[in-house]
Amino acid sequence: MNNWLKANGTHLAIIGFFIVICFVYFSPVLQGKAPAQSDVLQAKATAKEIIEYKEKDGKGPLWTNQMFGGMPAYQIWVQHPYNGATYVINLITAVFPDPVGVVFLYLLGAYLLFCVLKINPWLAAAGAVAFAFTSYNFIIIAAGHSNKAFAIAFCAPIIAGVILTLRGKLWMGASLTALFLALEIRANHIQMTYYLMIALLIFIGIEVYHAVKEKRTQQFGKALAFLFVAMLLSFMVNAGKLWTTYEYGKESNRGASNLTTDAAEAQNGLSKEYAYGWSQGVGESFTFLIPNLYGGATSIEALVNPESHTYKTLQGITGGDPTGAISQLAQQIGLQQYWGEKPGTSGPYYFGAIVCFLFVFGLLVVRSRLKWWILGTTILFLLLSFGKNFPIVSDFFFAYFPMYNKFRAVESILAIVGLMFPLLAFLAVKETQDGGFEQKVLVKKLTIAAGITGGFALLVALMPTALFSFQTANHQQMLQALTQMLQNNVGAAQSILAALVLDRSDLARADALRTLLFIAIGYGVVWAMITKKMNMQFAVIILGLAVLVDMWQVDRRYLNNSNFASKTDLTNHFQQRDVDNLILSDKDPNFRVMDLSINTFQDASTSQFHKTIGGYHAAKLKRYQELIDNQLTKSVNQDVLDMLNTKYIISQNPQTGSYSMNRNSTAAGNAWIVQSVQFVKDADEEMKAISSFDPKNEAIIDERFKSMINSKNVGADPTASIKLDSYHPDHLEYSYSAPRDVIAVFSEIYYDKGWNMYVDGAKKPYFRADYVLRAAQLESGNHKVEFKFEPTSYYLGEKISLVGSILLLAALGFAIYSDRKTKMAV
Repeated sequence: MNNWLKANGTHLAIIGFFIVICFVYFSPVLQGKAPAQSDVLQAKATAKEIIEYKEKDGKGPLWTNQMFGGMPAYQIWVQHPYNGATYVINLITAVFPDPVGVVFLYLLGAYLLFCVLKINPWLAAAGAVAFAFTSYNFIIIAAGHSNKAFAIAFCAPIIAGVILTLRGKLWMGASLTALFLALEIRANHIQMTYYLMIALLIFIGIEVYHAVKEKRTQQFGKALAFLFVAMLLSFMVNAGKLWTTYEYGKESNRGASNLTTDAAEAQNGLSKEYAYGWSQGVGESFTFLIPNLYGGATSIEALVNPESHTYKTLQGITGGDPTGAISQLAQQIGLQQYWGEKPGTSGPYYFGAIVCFLFVFGLLVVRSRLKWWILGTTILFLLLSFGKNFPIVSDFFFAYFPMYNKFRAVESILAIVGLMFPLLAFLAVKETQDGGFEQKVLVKKLTIAAGITGGFALLVALMPTALFSFQTANHQQMLQALTQMLQNNVGAAQSILAALVLDRSDLARADALRTLLFIAIGYGVVWAMITKKMNMQFAVIILGLAVLVDMWQVDRRYLNNSNFASKTDLTNHFQQRDVDNLILSDKDPNFRVMDLSINTFQDASTSQFHKTIGGYHAAKLKRYQELIDNQLTKSVNQDVLDMLNTKYIISQNPQTGSYSMNRNSTAAGNAWIVQSVQFVKDADEEMKAISSFDPKNEAIIDERFKSMINSKNVGADPTASIKLDSYHPDHLEYSYSAPRDVIAVFSEIYYDKGWNMYVDGAKKPYFRADYVLRAAQLESGNHKVEFKFEPTSYYLGEKISLVGSILLLAALGFAIYSDRKTKMAV
């Protein structure tokens, strides 16, 4: 034991250091507080019904009716009890409070990768800090993108596992690859996993070239076989998650359009406009080095400072405190400190002044072929991040690269670049320690790197407006709008926008000077290492601390103590209104609400209290999205509201702010029997038909389901009836009475990838009606109808997950045993 502690003492000390800095940064968690993350709060509202039934039944339902009329719970919250990766993530979240756990994983995973690259442990720790504290990694925590944060955290250790395998440590490398890839997939952010796979394909492609060149294809092929098995094993562990996601993805708004009349939705995937919505501006990439070059976040914080040019200019015009006027202008014409290409941003991608300087140094001195992988990946991903701002490469990938058109916010690919930069930066420092270059050569190249990065920062500090305009693309439109608001006072409008440009340039100048300072510190420390003016270990620690201070200061702009609140306040974030209380007094177990007081289809807050026809989710069912676009957006189709059993409509008076609630007396109910059927040939005709029809008496049905209906027996009897007897999100029970065969329509969303219908316990067919609802022909008599959500993809997938988890555990055990045996033999 003592020998083990002695051998691993440095690693344990570094891990302890990681834990300390995490708790220091997130000190409010020690007071019992938690981050107030907007997306997390929204997610809790969307999962309200799922969690309620989990607490009641001990198992969460696989379907929820809490938003968009109903949808699978796969992409909201689902248990995967046979997935071993679930328990690893649960252990992290149980031991470390949110968000300490995910930042600790950032640090630990990157540290493993740097150690695998044979970098000195303390230098590896500095590299881990550089990656972990990249601004984007903290900005997504502030926003509540927890799944994305976990997925990013597992990227570095996956790369470490792949490198170990290709180095010949087959069992250990492949087992670690399988473990971390399983965790990556379980984090359930397929977009990040997809970007990582592209990076790894580039890496393996380079390695294949060198294996062929060096005539070691047999050894390399064996390593690839181990990696392939590792990948299959990670897929098996996540079979339930992957299968359900794949199955649902084809039916979601990532899938093919049902409407051929909508040219914008004709492709199988997202529209290009939607996918490119958040594209990185080409010039914005300089924020890697100077964080506030483009104004930082979409905010007016710098503008309401009494020392700002905008504040002083407006004060001279209004004659009083202009804070309210600045806020008003922000809302009306988009007055803000950020001036980039995105619709809005929570902050820039800042990789660190010292890291960027050392990255350039790495381009000059690193001899490992890893440099070409890092450089190639960085260039490609940078081009892809530009999206609509440099469409040549993006359009090619969007059109031809499998699955690329399934993802939006293309700028998020820069999260992988945020790992590439510190990798090359600290490989460069490693080169200075390895002694492969003459001292003079290293100093010369270090000076060149400092000259390039520091020189650019100096130019921005001295003459920012000569390099950048600090104006948004719609600057002239803003000027026109502002002129009208100021009763055609062109001079005043021009002076306000000129002051805004000065404030933006001042922000850039201040951060450029800050960057210059940190480059000078980095240069001095690395120069001292090269010339041996400073003890190597001491210099590494100073360098690491400088990187930490640099990144820490910028991160605190976007994630700090003000982002935390008491858990009680977060639990009670959504307050019941009087209208909510009135609706909740209705004892009907299953009806829907339309809340017009919010952005109905982009806000999940109503889901905290009611089943809604709206909500928020990035991957809703495609058919329901088409229904929203065509029947509920430009104008609200009352017939569609009725068929969705929209029983209550909430509205808000814009003048008084008071809420009101109207009961929809024509809501069709939970199920009903129709008198007639209208068959249509395709989705276009079906959408057109429901634009004006009587949902209680007529069902609009696609001809593809015609064989499931005996049209001779269609027709309602006045005495026929059907009612909902029992409600559970994934198990609905009805009873009906009919003197003859009838067509019943159920106000439930059609999804044939798991919903089964039973009549008196016998499985029977059902079909789709009214574009999104379920319907069935029911035989005469008094019978019981049940709808049960029983997706094979989940239940069989979980069994495969169990087998995969056992095999992964066995592989890890054998790898550890083999590794210890090898070391003992040595």
